[in-house]
Amino acid sequence: MVSGDVHGVFFRDTCRQTADEHGVTGWVRNLPDGTVEAVFEGEPERVADLVDWAHNGPPTAIVDAVYVREEAPEGLRGFEIRETPGGL
Repeated sequence: MVSGDVHGVFFRDTCRQTADEHGVTGWVRNLPDGTVEAVFEGEPERVADLVDWAHNGPPTAIVDAVYVREEAPEGLRGFEIRETPGGL
């Protein structure tokens, strides 16, 4: 979970591009409360790189905080931008 000024600043698209460059699978989506939720799967070092990237995001973002929770891998393939829950 990433909070701050992270909507409307190409956070999701840049996250997808960065994940592809690092060989990380997963997904990213905006949430109605103004945060961004992302799931990263892959080699631990590569996932750590994406988490580090999320602390800054793209140049137009202002990241206040990143909350990380480890979960069991789902075996995701590719990296996608998902729709905001509730259709926002």
